[in-house]
Amino acid sequence: MKSFSNTYIFIFSTVMVIIVAALLSVVAMSLGPRQDMNIKTETMQNILTSVRVESTAKNAEELFNKYITDSYVINPGMQKIENEVALEVDLKKEVSKIEKINKLEQSVQERKVSPFKSFMAGFINFKEINKKEVQDQIAKLKSERKLPVYVCQKENDTYYVMPLRGKGLWGPIWGFIALESDMNTVYGAVFDHKSETPGLGAEIKEWRFQKEFQGKKIFDDDNAFHSVDVVKGGTDAANLHGVDAISGGTITSKGVESMLYDCLISYNTFFEQNRD
Repeated sequence: MKSFSNTYIFIFSTVMVIIVAALLSVVAMSLGPRQDMNIKTETMQNILTSVRVESTAKNAEELFNKYITDSYVINPGMQKIENEVALEVDLKKEVSKIEKINKLEQSVQERKVSPFKSFMAGFINFKEINKKEVQDQIAKLKSERKLPVYVCQKENDTYYVMPLRGKGLWGPIWGFIALESDMNTVYGAVFDHKSETPGLGAEIKEWRFQKEFQGKKIFDDDNAFHSVDVVKGGTDAANLHGVDAISGGTITSKGVESMLYDCLISYNTFFEQNRD
């Protein structure tokens, strides 16, 4: 049997790694545009589902262009952001801004910089945070939010669709919610997930869960923002702000509830200024 020197084996292994890496890079680059198109098509299908329009991967773009007559991106102050395309907004980044805002607001309430410092406060005398600096950070993050809006014209009625993204039990969850022209009544909703438990949290993507949101209200009788609650143990049809949680999927259900509140509250000014 022929033997090879360590130098030969090292050089051969290095060359093979480089060749394989190059091939994988070429494949990834060639598939990139197709993957992006698939994601865009799926997004269009989800938006159409939220306004109760059935579509397939083949006709999604055609139906999207037919029913979605306008789309734009606004900031929380209701100004349109020029040169921003709604379909291209990175919702993952937008959710990270919400998480930062929530943490900063919590730090103001606790008057400590972090949970670690809150724990250590009994042993070390930490200097309390500068509330004005934190509030300035919060205001800056809020002003930087990008909020996509899709306008649907269907059967002489107008609907407004907003994207959603949050956290489930095992990973991210996302979706779209469509409001009627009163900016209060839910016309339709669609949710999806990455890795929720089959038969439990994964049920958020099933029609029987999503259809419960139809007709629910996001504002209460005093015109204050409320969102939609996902109620463990169930609720009755008379509750205009609540739907039944998924049996055995409490954490995912609460993730949907938090996602709805955190994402929709950012549009509050938009809703209030455009309500019939």
